[in-house]
Amino acid sequence: MNDQLLVNHRMSFSYGLLALPLAFVALPMYVNLPHYYATQFAIPLASLGAVLLASRLIDAFVDPWMGRVSDALYGQSVKAVMLAASVLCFLLMISFALLFFPPAFSSTLPYVLWVAVCVTFCHLSYSGLSILHQAWATRLGGGPVQQSRVVTWREGAGLVGVVTASVLPALAGWPLTTLVLSVMLLLGLLAWFGVLQKSRAKTELVNAAPLKAETWLPMQQALFVKLLLVFLLNGIASAVPASLVMFFVEDQIRATAEVAPWFLGVYFLSGALSLPLWLWLVRTQGLPRAWGYGMVLAVVSFVWVSFLGAGDEVPFLWVCIASGVALGADLVVPAALLNRVIDSLGHRGHAEGLYLGWWNLTSKFNLALSAGLCLPLLSFWGYTPGVQSEEGLRALSLAYGVLPCVLKLAALAALFVFWIQPSASLPASRSQ
Repeated sequence: MNDQLLVNHRMSFSYGLLALPLAFVALPMYVNLPHYYATQFAIPLASLGAVLLASRLIDAFVDPWMGRVSDALYGQSVKAVMLAASVLCFLLMISFALLFFPPAFSSTLPYVLWVAVCVTFCHLSYSGLSILHQAWATRLGGGPVQQSRVVTWREGAGLVGVVTASVLPALAGWPLTTLVLSVMLLLGLLAWFGVLQKSRAKTELVNAAPLKAETWLPMQQALFVKLLLVFLLNGIASAVPASLVMFFVEDQIRATAEVAPWFLGVYFLSGALSLPLWLWLVRTQGLPRAWGYGMVLAVVSFVWVSFLGAGDEVPFLWVCIASGVALGADLVVPAALLNRVIDSLGHRGHAEGLYLGWWNLTSKFNLALSAGLCLPLLSFWGYTPGVQSEEGLRALSLAYGVLPCVLKLAALAALFVFWIQPSASLPASRSQ
């Protein structure tokens, strides 16, 4: 199509760089934050789970509205997008710093309230910035190969950020981690602004005929709902172990606090190194089949984890490597499929923000459920961080190792029915 913007690798890299510092915010929210407040300030898991669930649900249900704002900003001008992104970036840096450097309180309740307020501001500013950033890539259109390539640069930068965020707090502490986040946010923002300026004329051409879209428009599209269901099941399967990994490593594997972050680093590094493999599979097998292969690998690699115990650092390391490779498919394929669906429905250039709002709502709903339900349930079943009781460790092992595999198999079944089997109707891209 004549409104398609072709991007090279340098432009894709400049666009994707902002995903690196955004990953700093994504990882600590679900992995480090519960562990940090539970161990440093003795906040009960049930209280943390309730706060994170409430905060995430508020954030998630605001996302469709943020999507409408994103569409309006892109429809107005590139300068409006840049101004909004700058404000959100500043709010994100402030709220993140306040979250990990709370005042000294004499009781539990003030810490709980502090987390509730700061994490909600952090979530909202992160979400607004992420939707604006993702919307630019979605507006590109193009065939599956270009969509996958741009998404891969963004998700690859995000994985580098995740690896850094997983080991930096343990190695250098939260002060340096916060400083690195702030510097990288500014650099990523400037790099993306350069891309926005280069694509300014093309973006305004696409916006010439805005669509008067209702908030519920995406949920009225059967093709999008089918993709969203697979994304929901697969996301919950990934979110559960993400919320429990630090507890599993320290209490079930019984690795030291200094060693534990390296398992996360290996997991995400394996995902980053596997991205060329998944791009090749997308080119040769197509988007749905490539995603299916990733789900199968995830189950095969993770099903053994519930049998691990104290001293099994090396077997768990191999689980991290194999499941990390499977992670690459989750990073490349879903977003590219979403772009393809939007393009095939004729809503590219007009309603990307709406689709991304519902998409991000689903993603956050997954994470909210994992933190808001798994942590209180583990507490109810007798698990207490740092206490290696037989009953508690059995509950932890089942929640961390078995439940994700069941959910992943459900996601694979939905993917096959809706996207892979011969009778499934695949969306045709309008820009090949």
